[in-house]
Amino acid sequence: MIDRISSASSSRRGRTPLIVLALIAGTVFGFAVASDFQTVRPSIAATQDDGEVVGAAATAQRVEADAVRAIGSFADLAEAALPAVATIRATTIRQTSSRDGVPEDFFQRFFRSPDGQRDPRFRFQQPPPDQRDDGSGSGFVVSPDGWVVTNNHVIDEATKVVVLLGEREYEAEVRGQDPETDLALLKVDAGTPLPYLALGDSRGLRAGDWVMAIGSPLGYGSSVTVGVVSAKGRSIGITGPDSSFENFIQTDAAINRGNSGGPLVNTAGEVVGISTAMNYGAENIGFAVPVDTLKQILPQLRDDGRVRRGYLGVNIRDLQYRDMEAFGVESTDGALVTNVRNGTPAEKAGLEPGDIIVRVDEHKVERNRDLIDYVSSKAPGDKVRVEVWRDRVKVEKTVLLEEREPISEVAELTEVTEPDAMEWLGLQLQDLDRETRNELELDDSIEGVLVTQVAPSSPLYEERVQPYDVITEVDGEAVRSAADFEAVVEGAPSGKLLRLYVQSVRANTGYFAIVRVP
Repeated sequence: MIDRISSASSSRRGRTPLIVLALIAGTVFGFAVASDFQTVRPSIAATQDDGEVVGAAATAQRVEADAVRAIGSFADLAEAALPAVATIRATTIRQTSSRDGVPEDFFQRFFRSPDGQRDPRFRFQQPPPDQRDDGSGSGFVVSPDGWVVTNNHVIDEATKVVVLLGEREYEAEVRGQDPETDLALLKVDAGTPLPYLALGDSRGLRAGDWVMAIGSPLGYGSSVTVGVVSAKGRSIGITGPDSSFENFIQTDAAINRGNSGGPLVNTAGEVVGISTAMNYGAENIGFAVPVDTLKQILPQLRDDGRVRRGYLGVNIRDLQYRDMEAFGVESTDGALVTNVRNGTPAEKAGLEPGDIIVRVDEHKVERNRDLIDYVSSKAPGDKVRVEVWRDRVKVEKTVLLEEREPISEVAELTEVTEPDAMEWLGLQLQDLDRETRNELELDDSIEGVLVTQVAPSSPLYEERVQPYDVITEVDGEAVRSAADFEAVVEGAPSGKLLRLYVQSVRANTGYFAIVRVP
């Protein structure tokens, strides 16, 4: 092969036919790619059949993307989809049991009484008793009235969830969680219809189809990567020992930390998957939950906050070629029962190891996924007819389904009492007396109130306010003491944005911090 290339490049007579062939091949390929984009269904502008699942208003409009109807560039696809893709910020506050072992703060060394003990006035120098964890991921809007889909692991146990869409920020309510499929549903109140993405069809995906992953990898919002569907039906063991619901789409569109929960879209701008995981040991091996899984559970997530699934109680696997002879069947269609768990509906109905389930109700079972998807879509208490091959004889059983136990418990949402006018800020304050000024080497021109502690749950924590900062103004009004500050804050109406001017003793600079009164 090397000799042939070398020969062609050195021979004038041999070069011309090759150039012509290359031009012809390039032209054909160019048409093939263009055709792939131009013949896709214009689904972004079409009616979404399952829009009612999340209560979408009939008059609301989906993400507008006329260019996607005859897409000529991935840039057109990205431009159409990006307005409906969100960055998800999740904050978790955990109570710590002890402060023991916490290293002494730098400033504490300067606040000691004559006998060498730490000055009791500066007990606030100890770190707060709660621990704060901040994480981020991605998500996407599925209806104009503010329903947002993300991964469950992005928001699980979060104390506060914020959805960022473009330059707008909304506090979100977690309305549904499903650890089994790692999906979650959020609700935001934007006050206006939001751009949203259509839900496509993952069952019709083929290896080699173009897809685009959109999200906030490593915090870089509105990032897009392009690749193809590498494979379907992958099980990677991230949901624990029972991976029955793992049915991932594998893609080489780059997925990184922070992409979790973001959409995987096809060239029609429809969501076909939800980015969930990646393989650290390889390049461009990422995994997404199929959108058909999302469509199946979306009504329950919205209405009940959780998913209740029918439960059969068997372990199954696909039939292999050699099983045909061993079990006396004529094809590899069916799900082979390898174990029947004690006390389960399957045992009560008389199913046995070695049974080959070939039909459930009127649905043919070709692979174990067919059985899992159908049974889990049924409600506990439903009856299903199961047709099996047993010792070369067809047997029919009726099974009364029970409720499948969840892989992990979802934390119950508890009602939170309204904080008082100051408690929501999560601050401890101290007046600036002469001794404090001397210790901090604070200029006499700086008047205000000293921040001595910022709780991890405080909105000012997110604004980077720290102990030893001095708040000098609130909405342009000077504050000279903690009493002044509290009076201004307590008098602020609900929903108002407060503009605080803060002097940082550590950095020797001033900055603005902005918070909204709850």
